[in-house]
Order: sequence, then C-alpha cells, then structure tokens
Amino acid sequence: MSGLTLVSAVNIPGNILEGNWRQLMLIDDRATEEQADAMLDAFSGKLGGPLADLARLVGEVVAVERAPISHEIVDGAGTLSVGDRIECAIHPYKGPDGSTTTLNNSIFSTVPGSPAYVAVADSQRIDIPEHGYQWSYEKKNAIQSDWKLDFAGE
Repeated sequence: MSGLTLVSAVNIPGNILEGNWRQLMLIDDRATEEQADAMLDAFSGKLGGPLADLARLVGEVVAVERAPISHEIVDGAGTLSVGDRIECAIHPYKGPDGSTTTLNNSIFSTVPGSPAYVAVADSQRIDIPEHGYQWSYEKKNAIQSDWKLDFAGE
C-alpha cells in the first residue's frame, strides 16, 4: 500500500471526545480493491492498535468513496487535493531564528516519536454537498505530524 492515500474528512459536532464524529473516507483511486479493503480495515479499527482508538470516536461513516488524491508534505509544509472536492495548504510557524516550530514529547505531539509541526492552515476548502461537507477557511491553526503505519499481522 506504499504510496497510496486514504483521506478522512470529518465533521465533529460538539466535544471531540464524545464519539460523534461524522466521517467521509476517500480512498486513492489508484488502489486495487484488496488495497482499498486493507486501508479500510486499518482506519476503521478492525486491525486494532492506535487506529482502533481513533475509530472509536467515529459515530457515523457517511460514505466511502474513491477519488484522485495528491499530497506533499516537507518539514510541516504542504498541500492536499482530492479531485476538485478538497484543497488544503499548510505551512509551519517559524521561530525567531528561522527554524521550524515543533512540539516534542508533549500532549500536543499527536504521534509518539514524531514532532508535531505547529502550523497555519493557509487554506482549507471542502466541497462535498451531498454529504453536508461544505466549508472554506483561511489562516486557522493546525498541527501536522509525520507518521508511518507498519502492520505485522497476517
């Protein structure tokens, strides 16, 4: 599955920990059926681990769809596009010396062992009206982490 992407577009009404997330899963249109199924198993929590903890927060999966997905992240800066439906851009804050601002070993470091890049979401546009996902924001706060998922099961 290396090089393939799954995007989870989530609407979270109310408290983030109440388990009422409305999730739309968008799977890379280059994935085979077997690869798509494996990604769904991982991100829906069927394979256990940290993704199962995250999946418990989802109250409703509104749809699973295929889409062309492209993204690039380098040192906390990057872009994401999902067809003509999602466009996002992010860049990290810089410290007084010009270095990239990160959080390490804190509650805000969302991926253990990886720095959290404290960032500006320059833009986020979601246009998927058939599922009630339509919004556009600029210059909001964001956090991004690098991570890799290795599955050692069968």
